[in-house]
Amino acid sequence: MDRRIRILALVLVVLFGALLVQGANVQFRRSEALASSPNNPRIQAQKLSQSRGQILAADGTVLAQSVPTPNGTYKFQRVYPQGALMGQITGVDSINYGLYGIEASYDSYLTSHKQPASSITQLLSPQTSTDSVTLTAVPSLQQDAMDALAGRNGAVVAIDPRNGNVEAMYSNPNYDPNPLADPSAAVEAFAWGAYNTANAAGFKPFSPLAYRSAFPPGSTFKVVTATAAYAKAPELTTKSYPSLATTPLPDTNQTLSNYGFSSCGGTIAEMLPPSCDTGFALLGLDLGAQNLWEQATEFGFNSVPPLDIPGVEPSNFPTPAELAHNLPGLAYSAIGQEDVDATALQNALDAAAIANKGSLMAPHLMSSIRDQQGNLIKAYQPKQWQATTTQAVAAQISTLMQEVVTNGTASGIFNPAFKVAAKTGTAQTSLTNVNTSTDDWMIAFAPADNPVIAIAVVVPNQTLSATGATIAGPIMNCMIQRSLAYAGNLAARLNPASCNL
Repeated sequence: MDRRIRILALVLVVLFGALLVQGANVQFRRSEALASSPNNPRIQAQKLSQSRGQILAADGTVLAQSVPTPNGTYKFQRVYPQGALMGQITGVDSINYGLYGIEASYDSYLTSHKQPASSITQLLSPQTSTDSVTLTAVPSLQQDAMDALAGRNGAVVAIDPRNGNVEAMYSNPNYDPNPLADPSAAVEAFAWGAYNTANAAGFKPFSPLAYRSAFPPGSTFKVVTATAAYAKAPELTTKSYPSLATTPLPDTNQTLSNYGFSSCGGTIAEMLPPSCDTGFALLGLDLGAQNLWEQATEFGFNSVPPLDIPGVEPSNFPTPAELAHNLPGLAYSAIGQEDVDATALQNALDAAAIANKGSLMAPHLMSSIRDQQGNLIKAYQPKQWQATTTQAVAAQISTLMQEVVTNGTASGIFNPAFKVAAKTGTAQTSLTNVNTSTDDWMIAFAPADNPVIAIAVVVPNQTLSATGATIAGPIMNCMIQRSLAYAGNLAARLNPASCNL
């Protein structure tokens, strides 16, 4: 009996010691982490009883703010005056589902925090307040994109190639963040379920198509293929490829055909304007997987673009190892098909890289952060993300893209006064089913001699008869016109293009 009592006493001592160790761990070593944890109910309650800083658009429009609540558990409610127009950019501060978008990226500034001391008094008694975040997004351009995509799935991304400012980034389907910030848990839960339910095409409002969904870029990728030729194998730029409607592919009985089975060929300069698939497929085979992969990665493929918003997806170009024993795949990859996919963000960056003489600036949404007195806390400093190619090569590709507008697949879409450089893309969603749908693209920048805007438009899952020119072209036309007008371009203001969508 004594032995059992001693064992029990020893167990109790060990348990008591473990309790003391854990108590010390909680009270001292982990106290700060637990006190500041977002899962701490006291922190959550305190946070929701405080005002957050404003999120503002480039023109000062309020995109998110905290307003006093006359009744209810919390003193303030987060509201989003622009609703779905800016929802996928601002994101939301949800009581039950957390932080998303800009609300998440700049939470440390938007939440009440200690401010830098500017006097001895403030040093002895630190002040806490919120900051406001001003974005590069332009509501009027965002509205143009919203109107252009009304009733159909798609995305528009517009970037100033000179500094990486994202001036518009709209996706359809979209969502209104206000129900997710509602004090009612039932309202939040209903909205959360609805926004995370895919539509008939498989797209979810809460998963922005502009930077989280990637599609075969089709012939817009020929800009990358052409760049690879001029930069890495210049002897191929003068090679004349045979005029073909269909070309056999090596190591297989597969063939690759042009749209509508039309014949085309010639040099790169002759093939890019009409978007010759057979010729660019043969060019891709001549370039080889290593050159194409290197050039694609220099444009940012296979990397996550450094946009200051959570959840950005990388675009994909297959590695040389993946293409080593797949020459048909290499041919298709050269025309933006098979295992190549791109987000609208990536394709806008492709256009921006050529527009900015080969220097691809990091895309960003934050412009500046200010305290409650209007003092500047932080201003975005433009920086290069990728050196995609030389100025000389970018100038050559720009010239070819201008030919696409004057004599190629994008002819007749733009007012000549706007000096647009563009590339269309019509990507089959299946290479084995001739009755498949298409993902329709256009990338463009303007004015070609001094670009101030670079844009990508994608409208996925269109009928087989649709093309990038017919579907994405009218949207691009309006976005180019409105973007140039916003930038103060006189030609865009005096020579408006048709915007019938």
